[in-house]
Amino acid sequence: MGSILIIDDEDKLRQLLARIIGLEGFKVWEAPDGRTALRMLEQHNPDVVLCDVKLPDANGVSLVSEMKARKPAAEFILLTAYGNIPDGVRAIKNCAFEYLTKADDNDRIIPVLHQAVKKAIDNRRSKKPETKIGSDFESIMAHSPLLKDALQTAQKVAATSTTVLLTGETGTGKEIFARAIHAASARMAKNFVAINCAAFGKDLLESEMFGYRAGAFTGAVKDRMGLAEEADGGTLFLDEVAEMPVELQAKLLRLLESGEFIKIGDQKPTRVNLRLIAATHQNLEEAIRKGTFREDLFYRLAVIQIQLPALRERREDIIPLAEYFLQHFSKSMSKSDLVLSQEVNAILKQYNWPGNIRELKNLIERCVVLTDGPSISASDLPFALRQEATPAAPSFASKALSAFELASAEKLHIQKVLSYTGGNKTETARLLNIALTTLYRKLDEFGLRS
Repeated sequence: MGSILIIDDEDKLRQLLARIIGLEGFKVWEAPDGRTALRMLEQHNPDVVLCDVKLPDANGVSLVSEMKARKPAAEFILLTAYGNIPDGVRAIKNCAFEYLTKADDNDRIIPVLHQAVKKAIDNRRSKKPETKIGSDFESIMAHSPLLKDALQTAQKVAATSTTVLLTGETGTGKEIFARAIHAASARMAKNFVAINCAAFGKDLLESEMFGYRAGAFTGAVKDRMGLAEEADGGTLFLDEVAEMPVELQAKLLRLLESGEFIKIGDQKPTRVNLRLIAATHQNLEEAIRKGTFREDLFYRLAVIQIQLPALRERREDIIPLAEYFLQHFSKSMSKSDLVLSQEVNAILKQYNWPGNIRELKNLIERCVVLTDGPSISASDLPFALRQEATPAAPSFASKALSAFELASAEKLHIQKVLSYTGGNKTETARLLNIALTTLYRKLDEFGLRS
């Protein structure tokens, strides 16, 4: 029938949900916090995780990203006491199946669970692992001088074990660079272990990074290896390192200086030989001035600092990247020989790309889903993007559309994406690049709500 892991620190609500869901025939496990949830995720491998947004030791929205990376076939549903548009957007970006509001969406929980379990089972049966886009230096497209300089530095440092700090806006490809450095190093045969420091509270981040001994805290029934130990001989990648609590920064500094750390509940140090690569989109010098980041740790991390340029600073790479993603998604969706129209090329080059490469990748995926013809046309692009980029596409801008025509085109786009996602509204909102609440409003407006 399917298995569900419920994560919620409100005992009565969690137990009530467990009883209701159990009566539907699902196998149910319960976790009161993020630490317990991660342990149970590994032990039981549930089909669906039903997770509260606010947990005592983690943010549910960020936790979904970490759990999805560990169990890509599983599906994740987020619950919140209050509908929140920014959280909804983040949930969609972190690949949540659905984002539900407690009380308002109680009648939808069971139907959504059935849909999510079906999708998780289909994932395990038929979904091929997605090829990592950009896992080595050869796959990184660099036509712009700024990115060529960054690439040249990364290639030089790859042969060493020197600590590297990658900086740049969100979506500029910091993890891709980190993986490429690892793949070109003498450590390539060992593990590349990544952790997002923003996904956890202090205690949970510490146990994830460094592990613990049995009995160290309630629920620690056996020894647990941390990610630093898993990366022994390989590379540990700390994404969003600026989000690491100051108390943990001292422990990280000791690891960098001595190669040792102490697990929670242990008395003796554990020694590892790893290469550390850190990344952040924040200004660490400013964080030092504010007292949220240690100056000595900054200098230890930034032995080699590589700044990755924003996509708007490397416009020479926009079309080659777009064509690369087009080929990738066309193949995965069995739509061969798709091309970008001249009009679309002009719009893509003009747009400022606040979400950088990640935004471009999502956009191309959306266009491949929507297009019916042999080429991606301007009408396949989101209306907001077309509006912003009209100076670069006068031929498109000159085609004035009535409000009725725009509404009809928008309704058709939404219907196409809903059909493609099998009615999964969270995935539909992600592909349309809109908030989930906005999608529901549009569905009501166009009479598409079922």
